[in-house]
Order: sequence, then C-alpha cells, then structure tokens
Amino acid sequence: MSEHPRQKIPYPGSTGDMIDQPHDEMASYEGRGLLKGKKALITGGDSGIGRAVAIAYAKEGADVAIAYLSETADAEHTRTKVEEAGAQCRIYPGDLADPEHCAEVVERAVADLGGVDILVNNVAYQQVVDDFADITPQQWQRTFDVNINSFFHVTHAALKHLRPGSSIINTGSINGLRGNKTLIDYSVTKGAVIALTYSLAQSLLDRGIRVNCVSPGPVWTPLIPATMPADKVADFGEQVPYGRAAQPDEIAPSYVFFASETMSSYYSGEVLAPIGGETLPG
Repeated sequence: MSEHPRQKIPYPGSTGDMIDQPHDEMASYEGRGLLKGKKALITGGDSGIGRAVAIAYAKEGADVAIAYLSETADAEHTRTKVEEAGAQCRIYPGDLADPEHCAEVVERAVADLGGVDILVNNVAYQQVVDDFADITPQQWQRTFDVNINSFFHVTHAALKHLRPGSSIINTGSINGLRGNKTLIDYSVTKGAVIALTYSLAQSLLDRGIRVNCVSPGPVWTPLIPATMPADKVADFGEQVPYGRAAQPDEIAPSYVFFASETMSSYYSGEVLAPIGGETLPG
C-alpha cells in the first residue's frame, strides 16, 4: 500500500518541496569502473531518475552534463553529488522544447566534457486530465515538444559526436506500452519513444551506436506531486503488484547496464521495463 502524503507542489517540481523525499542519490551504490573515461549528457538530469543516473554514472567513472528546465537548486545538488563521486558535472538550464536549446546543450556538453559517449534522453512533461476532451491543443503540443521532439533534436545534434561504442538510452514508460486514460498525450509520446528506440537501433547499427529504452512503471519523483492531484499522489503506485512506486535509485542501474559495453554490448533496440512485478502480454 502506498504511503505518500497528500501533497501538491508547483510545477516543474522541486525535490526540497516534497514531504516524502525520494531516494535518488545512489547512496549504497558502489561503482566498478564500468564507465571509466566516458562522457554522458542526461536531459532531465536535475532530480528523480535523472539525478540517480547521473550519480551512478559518476560512481562508474563517467563525467556528466545535465540539462534541465529551471530547478537550479536540484541541479546544484546533483552536481555536488556527482563531484563528490570524483567526476566532473556541468549543468545547463533551459527549455528543451526549443530545438535551438537542444542543439546548444549538446555543443556545450561536448566543449565542456571533451565529447559525448552516452546520451540519456530523459526529460518529460505530463498533465493529468479526467477527460480526453479536456486536453487542450497547447497541452498536446507541449507534451510532444518535451517528451519526443526534444529526443529527436538532442539526438540529431549529438549524432556527429557519437563514435562506435556510444550508447543512446531513452526513457519510456509503462504508459507507452499499454496506455493510460488520464495521461493520453503523455502515453502517446512514450509510445513514440519506444518506436523511436526500435527505429534508431536499426538505423545506427552500422555506426556501432547502441540505442535502448528504459520504460519504468510508477516512480516517485518531483514530477508526480507537481502534475497530479493530491488524492492521486497519495495512492501513487499502489496498483502494481509490489504495492508501491519505485524509487529512482531502483531504476538507475538499468541505465548503467545499457551505457556499459561490458554489460550490454549485444543489446540494441531493447526495452527494459522495471514495472514492479507486473507482467505484460506479447
């Protein structure tokens, strides 16, 4: 049974405003040099899954750049944790719904880190609606601009910098695999993320670039109380067999797996779905 308090916080959501703090610092995680010398760019890397991934990558030996909207306190905290792990960290605020900004963060990461070997497309936007008719054209467009168009623009800009052995990891969602009646636009974009993963994996195979996707079930991040009604926040995640949402720390190792050639050199076009004990047909 979920134990989250009823809470609503301002969008885009700050970890510091959450009554129930997520576990997103990989405190017990011990790296083994799986990403030594690598350079990673993570969109939506300030908090939640992105933060946990950034810290895990740092503990595995990678330098990290994170792009985020405006949550500077969260981004600074993530940078501190990455640097404590002995890695470099650069942070880039701005709206990834803007194609020009997508290209800019790639070029800044390449200049600041000396290249990019790992690209994690993780940034996301969602807004709950009770009725399909309540989705405005503006909301629909915003969801697409952030959740799938940014993945295209960032990846497109990064492609000329990626070398054989590089890895692209996209964040999908259980909602992209089965849909969600209160997150229709979000679910559609996450389905597109999965199709993009399959297609890019085929397209980039000859370049030696692996493309995979992590599609989690419910995960406790600032996006949840920032975009969901308080009553839905209170029981968030209780529908899965585990009876609770995942913590970001539980999801980040999937991104380490896909980033590491040691662990996943024979994987491309795969979707890894940590969904709390649920099974899906097909």
